[in-house]
Amino acid sequence: MKRLLVSIVIMATSIASMYAQKNLVLYYSETGTTKTVAEELQKQLSADIEVIECVKPYSGNFNETMQRGQREMQSNEWPELKPLKSKLANYDVIFLGYPIWFGTYANPIQTLVKNNDFAGKTIVPFCTFGSGGLNTSADALKKALPKATVKEGYGVRTARVTAAAKELDRFLKANGYKKGTVEKLPDFSAQKPVTDAEKTIFNDACSSYQFPLGTPSTVGSRKTSDGTEYKFIVKSGGFGGGGGGESIIYVVVGKEAGAKPEFTQVVR
Repeated sequence: MKRLLVSIVIMATSIASMYAQKNLVLYYSETGTTKTVAEELQKQLSADIEVIECVKPYSGNFNETMQRGQREMQSNEWPELKPLKSKLANYDVIFLGYPIWFGTYANPIQTLVKNNDFAGKTIVPFCTFGSGGLNTSADALKKALPKATVKEGYGVRTARVTAAAKELDRFLKANGYKKGTVEKLPDFSAQKPVTDAEKTIFNDACSSYQFPLGTPSTVGSRKTSDGTEYKFIVKSGGFGGGGGGESIIYVVVGKEAGAKPEFTQVVR
């Protein structure tokens, strides 16, 4: 009985400690989409928030930004940032947000991680993207910040940013950053060859994307309280339609009658 009481006390203390941690939402946003997600995070966590700003801002024009970004990557000369107002040492958990550029975090984050001390911090990445990049950017953060603990992150397509509030609520509760419980999601079924009906779902979800995403070969699925989620294994044209290989594309179909399939992310 004594051991049980001790275990309960330890668990309660651990949970209380977790919710007592001080959080900072720190983000870079080029077009305002990542800002939308950052502000929703700040709202749900009641956290402090700060935007990362470049001394020489990007133009906001997609082509010009990508051209400048490529020049910076080729020269390994990253944008200079304005000093942060927040003292990172004062925070336990830093929710680090960015858009995905060239398959990883945007160039200003390169400067941020090089010039600031994140040792001992818990980093929770969040990002916005056209098709994907959460996994690759999180892996890059782990390499860039070996003395920090980089946790599972959250990502959302720009085309689906209106879904962020509900998805963040689940993400934060499921990972212990916010009080509450969530539905335990079932595992995906085993992969099997796609049927014509499943090909139609895939095409309806992906055909409007600006680059070809490939051809589905197999699929697994699972039912949730919100509808059906599909995990397609795809013979891919590669990032931006170039190259080749295999990728995973997740598609959701809401339970409402006539719900349009949407792809949520590509994992390459």
